[in-house]
Amino acid sequence: MAADGFAEWTRRFEDESERRRAQGDPDWTRGAVLHRAVWAGVQRFQVGEDGDGANLVAKAEKAGDPEYARAVRLFVAEEQNHARLLARLLAAGGRPTLRGHWSDTVFVRLRRLLGLRTELLVLMVAEVVALRYYRALRDGTDDALTTEVAGRILADERRHVPFHCERLHDSLAELPAVTRRPVLAVWRLLLLAATLVVVADHGAGLRRLGVGRRRFASDVMASSAEVVDAVLSPRPDARPDDA
Repeated sequence: MAADGFAEWTRRFEDESERRRAQGDPDWTRGAVLHRAVWAGVQRFQVGEDGDGANLVAKAEKAGDPEYARAVRLFVAEEQNHARLLARLLAAGGRPTLRGHWSDTVFVRLRRLLGLRTELLVLMVAEVVALRYYRALRDGTDDALTTEVAGRILADERRHVPFHCERLHDSLAELPAVTRRPVLAVWRLLLLAATLVVVADHGAGLRRLGVGRRRFASDVMASSAEVVDAVLSPRPDARPDDA
């Protein structure tokens, strides 16, 4: 890790917060028109983005790195903004938000089972799936408001994944070297299971967005290999005995 630890990530999140305030919201008065199957997917992902992040923040603070804890709070604020944007998009299309969804309940319970490492590994399952979903939502519709909202969220998610990878790199480095790849192999199995649930649940909506079930699953698993490499690769500034 760089000498300033997660201070650079804090600056990135703060800069993005300032840019977002200056940019302002999309023009919600344009309204949004999507197929009902696509709306169903937006509703379910909105539930997944919604939450106060208190458990993650508490674990980050307990980890003893104030800059990391601060960055996590800023990350949670971005996730809450995603939930708000999706809720406003649903309202623009005359659709309600959902009170909850079983898949989100399962993920939340898994994340809370153990410590920060487990929390982040489970969170990364949702983040990697979300990367592919928001790209499909951005590129697969001719509705301008939906494209803008999905594009904004996707840009954030593309920062979130390397942020979590950096912390996971440090966390897994605390484990014996022989256990690191098996841990990530189990993570990829969990990701595969979650992806299969998504393609089964969202198949009709994904087809409307021009992405078949098989392609969606294949793209998610391909991106997971990049995550594993990022988590296991030595940092450029690491000393030989730190790798």
